[in-house]
Amino acid sequence: MAMNIVVLAGGTSTERAISISSGTEICSALREKGHRAILIDVFAGIEPLDKENPFPESYDVKAARAYMESFDEKVPELQKLRKSFWGPNVLWLCDQADIVFLGLHGMNGEDGRVQATFDLMGIPYTGTGFLSSGLAMDKAFTKQLFRLNGVPTPKGIVLTKDVLHDDAGGESWTGARAALEDAGMHFPVVVKTCCGGSSVGVYIVQDESGYEYALTQAFALEDQVIVEEYIQGREFTAAVVDGKAYPVVEIEPLKGFYDYTNKYQAGSTIETCPAHISEELTEEIQDIAVRAYLALGLESYGRMDFMVNDRDEVYCLEANTLPGMTPTSLIPQEAAALGMSFPDLCEELIRVSFKKYK
Repeated sequence: MAMNIVVLAGGTSTERAISISSGTEICSALREKGHRAILIDVFAGIEPLDKENPFPESYDVKAARAYMESFDEKVPELQKLRKSFWGPNVLWLCDQADIVFLGLHGMNGEDGRVQATFDLMGIPYTGTGFLSSGLAMDKAFTKQLFRLNGVPTPKGIVLTKDVLHDDAGGESWTGARAALEDAGMHFPVVVKTCCGGSSVGVYIVQDESGYEYALTQAFALEDQVIVEEYIQGREFTAAVVDGKAYPVVEIEPLKGFYDYTNKYQAGSTIETCPAHISEELTEEIQDIAVRAYLALGLESYGRMDFMVNDRDEVYCLEANTLPGMTPTSLIPQEAAALGMSFPDLCEELIRVSFKKYK
C-alpha cells in the first residue's frame, strides 16, 4: 500500500552532506516503490508549502536535494539567528505523514532529540527510540553498557577538558599522561570524541606528542573524549535488523584507517560482503552484534563496528543507530548479500520500525 512518507535529512551536524546523500537515495528508492515520499531538510525546512497537496504523485527528488544543499553555507549563520532547530513546516509535514524515514546522521538527529519530539507528538519514525539513540550516540555510555552486559570492547577511559589544566588554571599535560598510566594503557591508543560520527574527531596516536595533538583537536569539538587501547587487526561491521544479524562486511582501507575520507571517498576502501572469514568467526561477530544491540536497548535496526586481532579476538567498538543509507553503504551491501534490493531494504526498515507502535 502506498504511503505518505517524509524522508528527513540534512540538519546541522558535521555529517550534513552524508545525510543529504542518504536522504536522496532513500527518497528515490521509496518513490520507485510507489510511495509518495518527499525529501525535507530538518533544519532548512521548506517554504512556500502547498498544504493542499504536500505529498504529490509527481516529485523531483534532485530538485529537493539542490534546495537542501543551497543552505549548506548558511547553516552556521542561521543557527545563530534562530531559536528553533526545526525548519519551516517540518513538524507540520511530519505530522501529516504515515511515517518519517530518518536519514539524519550525527548530533541533533541520531542522538535521540528528534526521536523524543516525535514520541511526544505521536509521529511514527524509522529506527530505534530516543533513549537507546542517546545511549548509542554517547560512546562513554556505550562502553559502560557493553562492559555491564559482557560485550567485549577495548579498554578505555573518559577524559574531560579540565584534565588539560593545572591547579593555577594554566595548560598542563600531566593529568592527561597520568590518566593513561592509571588505566594501565600504553601507546598506541585511539583518541575520539564521545558523540562524534563518521569518524570525525578520531585519531590513532603513536606517541606523547601525537597524544597532545589529538586531545587538543578532539576537545575543540567536544568537552568529553574517549581514550582507548588500539586494537591492531582487521575491521568488520554487521547490521542487526529486527533482532537478527545480517551478513558480516570486512572493511579494508587502502591507506590508514576507516576515517571520514575512507568512508566516503570512492575507491579508498575495499569492502567485502560477506566477509571471507571462517564460519565460526562469522557467527561470533554476529552473536556479539546482537548482544550489543540488546545491551543498548536498540529497536528496529542498527549497525555494530568491530576490530578483530590476530588471535581472532573480537572487540565491539560502537553502534550506529542511523547508519549511511546509499546503495553502496554497508547495510545495503549486507542486504544485497541476502538478495534484497535497496528499495526493498528501505521498505523492510519501515516495516520493522512500525513494530514499535504495536
